Amino acid sequence: MDLIQSTSWFLYGSNLINTQAFNKLNLKPTSFYNHQQKRKNTSNSGAFGDLFTKFATLDSPLLVKARKNEGDGGAMVETAAVEKPDSHRFLVSDGYPTPFGATARDGGVNFSIYSSNAVSATLCLITLSDLHQNTVTEEISLDPLTNKTGDVWHVFLKGDFKDVLYGYKFDGKFSPKEGQYYDSSRIILDPYAKAVIRRGQFGVLEPDENRWPQMACRIPSCEDEFDWEGDLPLKYPQRDLIIYEMHVRGFTKHESSRIEFPGTYLGIVEKLDHLKELGINCVELMPCHEFNDLEYFSYNSVLCDYKVNFWGYSTVNYFSPMIRYSSAGISNCGQDAIHEFKFLVKEAHKRGIEVIMDVVFNHTAEGNEKGPILSFRGADNSVYYMLAPKGEFYNYSGCGNTFNCNHPVVRQFILDCLRYWVTEMHVDGFRFDLASIMTRGSSLWDAINVYGIPIKGDLITTGTPLSSPPLIDMISNDSILCGVKLIAEAWDTGGLYQVGMFPHWGIWSEWNGKYRDVVRQFIKGTDGFSGAFAECLCGSPNLYQEGGRRPWNSINFICAHDGFSLADLVTYNSKHNLANGEDNNDGEIHNNSWNCGQEGEFASILVKKLRKRQMRNFFICLMVSQGVPMISMGDEYGHTKGGNNNTYCHDNYMNYFRWDKKEESSSEFFRFCCLVTKFRHECESLGLKDFPTAERLQWHGHTPDKPDWSDKSRFVAFTLIDSVKKEIYIAFNAGHLTVTISLPERPGYRWEPLVDTSKPAPYDFLSSDLPDRETAIKQYAQFLDANLYPILSYSSIILLLSPDENA
Repeated sequence: MDLIQSTSWFLYGSNLINTQAFNKLNLKPTSFYNHQQKRKNTSNSGAFGDLFTKFATLDSPLLVKARKNEGDGGAMVETAAVEKPDSHRFLVSDGYPTPFGATARDGGVNFSIYSSNAVSATLCLITLSDLHQNTVTEEISLDPLTNKTGDVWHVFLKGDFKDVLYGYKFDGKFSPKEGQYYDSSRIILDPYAKAVIRRGQFGVLEPDENRWPQMACRIPSCEDEFDWEGDLPLKYPQRDLIIYEMHVRGFTKHESSRIEFPGTYLGIVEKLDHLKELGINCVELMPCHEFNDLEYFSYNSVLCDYKVNFWGYSTVNYFSPMIRYSSAGISNCGQDAIHEFKFLVKEAHKRGIEVIMDVVFNHTAEGNEKGPILSFRGADNSVYYMLAPKGEFYNYSGCGNTFNCNHPVVRQFILDCLRYWVTEMHVDGFRFDLASIMTRGSSLWDAINVYGIPIKGDLITTGTPLSSPPLIDMISNDSILCGVKLIAEAWDTGGLYQVGMFPHWGIWSEWNGKYRDVVRQFIKGTDGFSGAFAECLCGSPNLYQEGGRRPWNSINFICAHDGFSLADLVTYNSKHNLANGEDNNDGEIHNNSWNCGQEGEFASILVKKLRKRQMRNFFICLMVSQGVPMISMGDEYGHTKGGNNNTYCHDNYMNYFRWDKKEESSSEFFRFCCLVTKFRHECESLGLKDFPTAERLQWHGHTPDKPDWSDKSRFVAFTLIDSVKKEIYIAFNAGHLTVTISLPERPGYRWEPLVDTSKPAPYDFLSSDLPDRETAIKQYAQFLDANLYPILSYSSIILLLSPDENA
């Protein structure tokens, strides 16, 4: 930079700058850069060169001098003093390539975004009012010489950012066959944006009925403080968890919740005591990253309402909490919504409840080649998505595209995202949807790029499963993520099924889909599953022991958000998904369910009694199995979805927790569940560090020490040594006949019933506070005196040892 010897002016490029005015900006001359608004080109004849116009508003007018090109000369021409327009209020300088995203620092904001294939980049600044008018307030073109480092575009601004949002425009090749979708007319979201702003209400269209209105990103401020009140991670051993899978909106949206903020993060806070009563110490929140709830918006003629994206498995932005799950909506440009999510985490921790997020890094909301250009596609489509040689999108997710997880840029993005939610939002772990996609080779797979050296015989192509996926390696060995819970849904829709085989580094757990399938088969009385059922009770050592893992690496579940609810599992043989408007063609066909004799809710009294018994059997099995149990929201009171096993699109009673049903006297099942989870917490032996051995566990049949593992056996029983309860006897009779069993002899002690699922409530669980408990126990005396016990068909029991007063 050439300086003119003057106390009033210095020369920057072709511009003479008033020193006094410049000093008010508190910048060093070396960091200054002249940015222009986009404008029409003027003719070369008699036209002024570029004028310095981008400044923060000053207290006094800024004098600008410029050179007018006149032949070989370049004579100076002094312009008149002008006052800066209000909209041109930002001082612009080169900026920094890291960190990615918008970062408040040094009295301003730094913007940084990755795009390797764009030829130009423009930062778009948009006021909140202009956003709703689909207008860009100001555009700042980035110079590839000074505003780009490597493949990272960056710029630093100072000025007044109140109610100002941002986005980007990128220009480059638009060639889908080459995997490029650059469109300079599109404003795209920063993948690292911390809040995405447009609509503030869930399921509500704007007046123009556009399902994909223009969105913009929140600009952070140094004043974005939240009082965590000393909050720290709970760091429960995973084997001690009882997980509750829940939907933020669905949990409290029903009118019977009778709370101030239904369907929101704050609504969950108002109902945390329910979870404590149930014995829950960890919630798994279904997707809370920003998604478009109107993605599937269409009229549903079956229910006469509108279909929406209710579940949220279609991410728009991974750093932003779902704005429309907050009571504040878009107020304060999304900062209030961020604070609400943090408040939920803080209050959950106060009550001893960890928070795990369900994250969807397998695909995004941009879909296939016909989908919208929202963020990743417009920034660098060939980097963020797994593409075939002619630009087609691989679809291992079943949702149109596949996130290119093991690409160096993408895996760093995912790692940065997880770190953010742990450090900034204080979450305790993650459940990774369709996690097997994260083990597949990326587009343009290159062993040298990934491992640093070529691999002999390396014939890996796009999508090939990797034995040591770089992304999983990075997450597993990251110093910041050390100690957080990592749970994989170890399959994808491309046929890759890795339950028991997911690359784990000794710390990853898995949704144990095999546990679900085996337990459903055994409890409903299918032959040939007694041995596999016993493996499930032990924490699935057949899946996890050989790989060096432990029982807690198995997340045991009977039901989840997709599939039948627990009540529907014992009510329907077939799915009933007509309400989805897809002619019942959607949803899983193989449900391993049994309606207990009659299809649907309208059934005989005997059938309904059997259904309640089966629900108790399933819950007992879940709570006495080694591993980590997971309960699905609403199952604790018997929520029904009317046989619909794919309620992804319903913002209604199907997906709403029914607090009125939970409170009804007919919901004795909730009492039963609370008592059983309390029993699990009390027992040292029901959350073992390692798989049980013969020193602790003994198998029995109708007589002690003689288990029956034949294909026709529908009976499994075992005793378990427990340091708190001394010894526990547990048995399952999945047959259609009553059996009288002989109990193991324990001199000086006698067996006493605690649970019998064949009994009506409240005698299904003989808790110590039950008024006529002793009378109920005496009804078993004639059998127990002879060391016998009758187990009715389709029922299970838990017996405890007590001193024999007659011994």
